[in-house]
Amino acid sequence: MAQGLTRLIPRPARLLASRWLAGRTSAQFARDFEAIVARPDPIVAGPWLGEVGFELLYWVPFLAWCAEHFDVPPERWIIISRGGTASWYRTFASRYADVFEQVSPEVFREQHDERVRTLGEQKQTRLTAFDEQLIAGAAAKYQVSSWSVLHPSRMYELLNPFWWGHLDTTWVRRHTRYARLRSPDMVGVPPMPGSYVATKFYFNECFPPTDANRAFASHVLRSLAREGPVIALSTGLAIDDHDAHAVADSGVQHLPEDIDPAKNLHVQDALVAGARAFVGTYGGFSYLAPFHHVPSYAFYSDAAGFSPKHLALAHEAIAVTGAPGALHVNDAASGPPILPLSAEVLRG
Repeated sequence: MAQGLTRLIPRPARLLASRWLAGRTSAQFARDFEAIVARPDPIVAGPWLGEVGFELLYWVPFLAWCAEHFDVPPERWIIISRGGTASWYRTFASRYADVFEQVSPEVFREQHDERVRTLGEQKQTRLTAFDEQLIAGAAAKYQVSSWSVLHPSRMYELLNPFWWGHLDTTWVRRHTRYARLRSPDMVGVPPMPGSYVATKFYFNECFPPTDANRAFASHVLRSLAREGPVIALSTGLAIDDHDAHAVADSGVQHLPEDIDPAKNLHVQDALVAGARAFVGTYGGFSYLAPFHHVPSYAFYSDAAGFSPKHLALAHEAIAVTGAPGALHVNDAASGPPILPLSAEVLRG
């Protein structure tokens, strides 16, 4: 019945109603967060358990906006994320707690699957018992007895009108602050060549595991390896739905298999930040390199497998950081796969 009524309402009227509700949601969030800031307690932000792309494109910039707009000093924040991403938050937050300090990758994956079953998606649209467990653990780490929580569900609620197509990127930009990422420290990072390409080919909805895509990725990796050192960023941790592509005898170097889960993204981040280019699947991870001002060459084979809204916002966000044109997204079937990755481009 509700869907039938919705179809009877003209789209312009629905959009006006949605935009009005978005304004109310934004105003309510401001009132709620001002009340949190007025209290003396630390503010626990998270836990962030989702995709790297949403973390880089939405969650980190959203928290940066909160810190700036509501004048929250770094010592008030306790960030909870996973894999050692503390440097992504360092411009506005001084304390960080890692999920993998509390739970194993196996438990993390189990909770990921449970969230998908319970909420119907992996996005953290509701505070769960697992979230509360991680928040309590982070508070114990920093020996605080009371705290306030800024959960990712508040961000999703606020930015939904953009994802629904009711508002454009201006709405997101109003509630985010984009900046170049700080280079992570090199603690625990394996020795690297002086010049190399970082790569991460994996399969997702826009680059499914077809024979053609496997052959494409293999060709790109072998071609790059003939030009110089190539380091694959796969860690072997089964903590999400990204099935990595491996190429035997391709000349590609691989990360050690014993990387601490609490440092896995830290290591990958450091390798991307130090690379002369990133090459791989189009998806959230392809945004990481441009936020370090490193060129990113990303590929897809099914345009229906990703939202153009995220890509449009990514181009805007990366341009704000001072690296316009750093993200190159191409259809894997559009031409010779090595063409945009020529030696001239990658010489650096």
